[in-house]
Amino acid sequence: MKSIRYPLFCKGDLDGFFGLAVDNLVQVLVIAALCKELCGFSDTLLFTTVFPGIAVSLLVGNLFYAIQAHWVARRDGNATCTALPYGINTPSVFAYILFIMAPVYARYSGNPDFGPQRAADLAWKVGLVACIGSGVIEFLGAFIGGWIRRVTPRAALLSALAAIGIIFIASPFAFQIFERPLVAMVPLFIVLIGYFGHVRFPFGLPAGLVAVVIGTALAWTVPLAVGTPIMDADKVRAAAQLVAVHKPVLCWGDIVSLMTTDRNLLWSFLGVIVPMGLVNAIGSLQNIESAEAAGDHYSTGISMVVNGVGTIAAGLFGSCFPTTIYIGHPGWKALGARSGYSILNGLFFTIAFTLGLGALIVSVIPMESGMAIVMYIGIIIAAQSYSAVPTRHYPAVAIGFFPAVAMMAVLLVPQILTGSGATGGILPMLVAHGEKLKTALTDSWWPIGVYSLAGANSGFVITGIIISAACACLIDRRFRPAAIWCFIGAAMTLLGFQHAFRVEPGPFALSPQELLFYQRTEAYFAGTRFFVNFPEYTYLHRAYQIAGGYALAGVMMWVMHALRARGRAFGDLAVEVHDMSIDVRAMTTDAHDRASDVATHPSRASHGPEPDSPLAPLPVEPAAQKTEPQPPSL
Repeated sequence: MKSIRYPLFCKGDLDGFFGLAVDNLVQVLVIAALCKELCGFSDTLLFTTVFPGIAVSLLVGNLFYAIQAHWVARRDGNATCTALPYGINTPSVFAYILFIMAPVYARYSGNPDFGPQRAADLAWKVGLVACIGSGVIEFLGAFIGGWIRRVTPRAALLSALAAIGIIFIASPFAFQIFERPLVAMVPLFIVLIGYFGHVRFPFGLPAGLVAVVIGTALAWTVPLAVGTPIMDADKVRAAAQLVAVHKPVLCWGDIVSLMTTDRNLLWSFLGVIVPMGLVNAIGSLQNIESAEAAGDHYSTGISMVVNGVGTIAAGLFGSCFPTTIYIGHPGWKALGARSGYSILNGLFFTIAFTLGLGALIVSVIPMESGMAIVMYIGIIIAAQSYSAVPTRHYPAVAIGFFPAVAMMAVLLVPQILTGSGATGGILPMLVAHGEKLKTALTDSWWPIGVYSLAGANSGFVITGIIISAACACLIDRRFRPAAIWCFIGAAMTLLGFQHAFRVEPGPFALSPQELLFYQRTEAYFAGTRFFVNFPEYTYLHRAYQIAGGYALAGVMMWVMHALRARGRAFGDLAVEVHDMSIDVRAMTTDAHDRASDVATHPSRASHGPEPDSPLAPLPVEPAAQKTEPQPPSL
């Protein structure tokens, strides 16, 4: 320990607090809007249970990372040590609402035995278990995160995140901005000026705070001039009635009851929970590395453990939304923030949510004022997915978008069918197209292909990771690892975690549902616990042919690896493109890339598999160091 002056608060902490608090506040506005609209959450559930749970998770993480910063500052004699930024995980908010809780609510709200209220309660409970599951994975990431990073191409992990960022985070809010332009477009350009243009606002005010304040003022004034008010003073008065002390409530009983009575329901969403947990864990690892590069040397193990503990605490106390170490540590450090900004952020949300001020905040601040910030976050997530990988792996990131595009189409089809008055759902369309596939004719409409690529629930996340990983390996001509990824794809398809789906008949057959390997309809399984009696005429797509395609591709690439290793075939090829000779060998892994990778990440110099071993790590080109402040994006 070294004797240095490291105050509890400094001037830069105020700037850091405003930025971090606004970032988390926007997540809260998103949670309130989407949970009420898509999941049927009542104000009572949202503001007296979920929000206090969020407060617990933020308090746990923010206070720990502030204390950790003090310890590291004294240990290293680092008077400028900045605490790791921490808050609600943006991609998980959207993934959990859109692909876990909303499907549960949609499935059961139309069931006479449930009704909307019980369906919303079930969706909330499933969200709690999913949140805890993500926390456990993040916790284990402290021990296996390094191994996962070594065996999985970075492009594969980031492509799934990039797809969610653009398609499910940025795009919907971009649409809404141009639906309410008088209120939302000015905050949009304020965010572009501050975050992309790096322009300092008067008095050093954060761009996000300026956008929210001006957007709120516009929402309460401008629409009145054209006769279409957005805000409602009656809602503010109603929200004021909820102002009271709301202590966080331990929800262990609700969690246990769900895990004992609806275990199969949880299995169907592992395709969301596991990939998102892994992405969160690895993202946190990368953010710790970012802090290391900025001069703040934090222990990876304890930082990751507390990261997972914060998310587990969220689930135990009523929040469905994981927390994480935010990206952007160098930006906060450049603002002069130290540890106090983390303390202020945790205390602010704890006081606000335990006193019932959450409903009041949501009723006063319009969603339109923060849409641009969320859109910016989605764009930055995608942009960083490219900047963090070698340029030759850009195609691997891009190919991971296709399953997410298919899922967007799957989500839009029900809205189109409902709007057009269709009563049979998507089932008639799939059945009719299935008959066409029995002929040799080529069709210009691919509904079964779209639904297969998207899969049920969030199988598209797994599909995107596998396809992107195989592509990255092929770019580096590592055929054996690519084959292994194809075999993994075949196994996951046979298990029903991707590509497989079922569609039941009836007016509510608007979205595909899971079809796992143990859900058997054959007479052979009658009388066993595996037998499922689906409604008559249910469309089942187990995707056996897709599994076969993965397997055949894997065998082909394994043979190519063997022939290439013996020098018999599949050697390197120089390609002529636009009269410029491009040696593909230069695009593969070389000594310079590997030396740069070790220079950027010294911890990788002493361990990890050999370059030619199965699932060997991909090299990472060093990113250019940015000295200008960057706001947080996750």
